[in-house]
Amino acid sequence: MLDFHKLDVDALAFLRKIFDAAGRGLLLVDCAGRAVLVNRLARKWLNLADNTLLTTTLPALWNMANPVVSAKQASNEAPLVINNREILVQINPILQGEKRTGAVCVLVESRLVESMSRRLPSLTSLSRELDAIIDSSSDGLFVCDGAANVIRMNPASERIHQVSSGDIVGRNMSELIDAGFIDRSAALETSRTGDVVTLMQNKAGRKLMSIATPVCNDVGELERIVVSERDITEIDRLQREIEEQEAKANIFRDQILEQQQAALEARRVIARSPSMVKALEQAIKVSAADSSVLILGESGVGKGLIADLIHQHSTRSDSPLIKINCGAIPESLIEAELFGYEKGAFTGARDKGKPGHFELADGGILFLDEIAELPLASQVKLLRFLEDGQVVRLGGTSSRRVDVRILAATHRDLKEMVAAGRFRLDLYYRLNVIPLSVPPLRQRGECLVPLLRHYIEQFSVASGQPKRLTRAALDVLTHYDYPGNVRELMNLCERLVVMTETEMIGLTDLPAELVAGGLEQTIQQLQWQGDKTLQEVLDDVEKQLLSEARERFCNQTDMAAALGVNQSTIARKLKKHNLN
Repeated sequence: MLDFHKLDVDALAFLRKIFDAAGRGLLLVDCAGRAVLVNRLARKWLNLADNTLLTTTLPALWNMANPVVSAKQASNEAPLVINNREILVQINPILQGEKRTGAVCVLVESRLVESMSRRLPSLTSLSRELDAIIDSSSDGLFVCDGAANVIRMNPASERIHQVSSGDIVGRNMSELIDAGFIDRSAALETSRTGDVVTLMQNKAGRKLMSIATPVCNDVGELERIVVSERDITEIDRLQREIEEQEAKANIFRDQILEQQQAALEARRVIARSPSMVKALEQAIKVSAADSSVLILGESGVGKGLIADLIHQHSTRSDSPLIKINCGAIPESLIEAELFGYEKGAFTGARDKGKPGHFELADGGILFLDEIAELPLASQVKLLRFLEDGQVVRLGGTSSRRVDVRILAATHRDLKEMVAAGRFRLDLYYRLNVIPLSVPPLRQRGECLVPLLRHYIEQFSVASGQPKRLTRAALDVLTHYDYPGNVRELMNLCERLVVMTETEMIGLTDLPAELVAGGLEQTIQQLQWQGDKTLQEVLDDVEKQLLSEARERFCNQTDMAAALGVNQSTIARKLKKHNLN
């Protein structure tokens, strides 16, 4: 039986103060049905004083309390109407050891319960939404109290740490550090400082990033700490891989620049004819702009050299000039080469994808030689880049912005191709912002002799065998049309240097078709003009042959043997023509 007489006056007064401070009606009932202690709200609602028998004053309340006191029920809860007031009564037993010595009756007005009930659905719905948000988060979430005790852990954190929340909830972060669960705790730092804390953790060889955010009440007291954590091991690996790829791309770009600089130093721009000088002046002028340039000219005239010149004098000279021949790449691969591709974009694609020439030329210039050979599908993507500066890799969905200036070149008539539907009109206008024409070699007569001597000297140095042209050979070579332009001239000079046995390159060393053309021109020149006698014409021919023989042979004996005459005849004729 409850016995409050054993409590001293101060203890009983303190207990009553606690009861009176409660926001609910409270009364203690002993096994005999006596209300031994009634708080302020219960006295007001029930008109009940301490030590009143419920069996006589409130039998309905005793009928609810009696089964709990006598251990017939674990607890009881039901509404009662007492003194015209509807009250919800909850009764729980008082235990001393295993014995029940009374019960506590908690009283709540029904109108308060109804108010709470009306708010309960919205609170329940909100709670469900918050639970769903927390549990569905791909980031790990811990919720701790102000002292860094774990009160909640979402499924993502369970996966990250490979542990059940039941093993963590209720434990302090300092205890978890001591147990080796984590090596550092952002929540613990926040509980000490009250600030947002971000730190990195190591967990079984993986990197975790944790951010602890404090949640304070209206008076600024720390009530909760929310910790979000993310496994950045894969992100860190991908970042390192990206950095490695960028490093490789930078090395590649540097190598391209070194090769371009070496090539520019090795190549001399030789221009003596007014048309070529004008083309070079225009190239240098447009290099200062950032506009697209369309370089026009026959095959072999040096359109690539003009692109080099524009790059060399542009503000992008420190960045690479990437060259691609649109006609040398199969149509099925041109798009992948230009724009790159993602992993698995097509059969045989690299596992990690590959950047295209646009990405490699970022910050520099992309030279599209033989632009007329670009397939229509790739023309569309090139046009899109020229409009917005973005490229999309083959098999990709996201665009990448790159800063690239476009130079294009072709030997074809693009207007004719546009009319035939083989080249897009809108792309033609986008590329043809600044047209630049390079004249063919047959229109650059003043350049022929310097070009021939330059390349003969260049290939002689490369082969280690000094060679030079005779006057007669030079005359034939300067009267040739060179349909293959400078490229043909270079190849011819290399062939003559490599294949000639002696130091002098003469008529007999030239290809037969060139000599035939030269003889035809010589015959035309030898046609009687009316102002020379037959002897004067014959003397001119004789002098020309002796001049070439003297350059080709070291002595008069060899000259006589080659021309089929005596040495004395050679000596006499050299004296006659003042060739000694």
